Amino acid sequence: MEAGLQKRFDDATHIVFLTGAGVSTPSGIPDYRSKNGLYTGHRNAEYYLSHECLAKEPDTFYDYVKQNLYYPEAQPNVIHQKQAALTQQNRATVITQNIDNLYREAGCQHLVEFHGNLYNVYCQVCGAKVDWHDYLKDPHHDVDGGWLRPDIVLYDEGLNQLNVQRAVAAMQAADLVAIVGTSMRVYPFAGLLDYRNAQAPVIVINQEKLELGVPIDMVQADATQFFTELQV
Repeated sequence: MEAGLQKRFDDATHIVFLTGAGVSTPSGIPDYRSKNGLYTGHRNAEYYLSHECLAKEPDTFYDYVKQNLYYPEAQPNVIHQKQAALTQQNRATVITQNIDNLYREAGCQHLVEFHGNLYNVYCQVCGAKVDWHDYLKDPHHDVDGGWLRPDIVLYDEGLNQLNVQRAVAAMQAADLVAIVGTSMRVYPFAGLLDYRNAQAPVIVINQEKLELGVPIDMVQADATQFFTELQV
């Protein structure tokens, strides 16, 4: 790693990591839109992950989510671990699009799960929280028969406003923004860049070059290698 890049991380006190599916692919979780991604093999994937599908065809929704989204054997990789270590030093916040729980498994302290978490499950009738193991066995609440669902943001649904507020506040306070494992094409997540501290440099760690409409330092590298070398 270039000494200048390491120094930027060493000197920063309010790092914000904006992350997506590419962070978890080294842990064996497929992304969404790549050649072998989740959406590639399922023409109707966006419908299956919509509120409309959940409401009209809850069995279809459940089968798709159970078969395609849950990877309970996956473990955090070095990217999660290094970012989590920086949050534990109170020097970083992670704002992620990922719903796979791996940041929590890594011990991430300042975490905004922008699109929710698959492993937080609740009953749509009574609102009670239910263990995800039970959900994968049966999508009905054993207390009242209500349909269970993971607490993730589906198509046709609004974002959790507390998460939005926390994310915007972190961006405004940032003195370094690092984009990792995301193409920054999904809104409103991509719009968080509009709220960044204008003085904060933006580093993109990605194998493919991104054009984001703001000044960036592009590090075309494998994120696993980058974070393996990063000292925290």
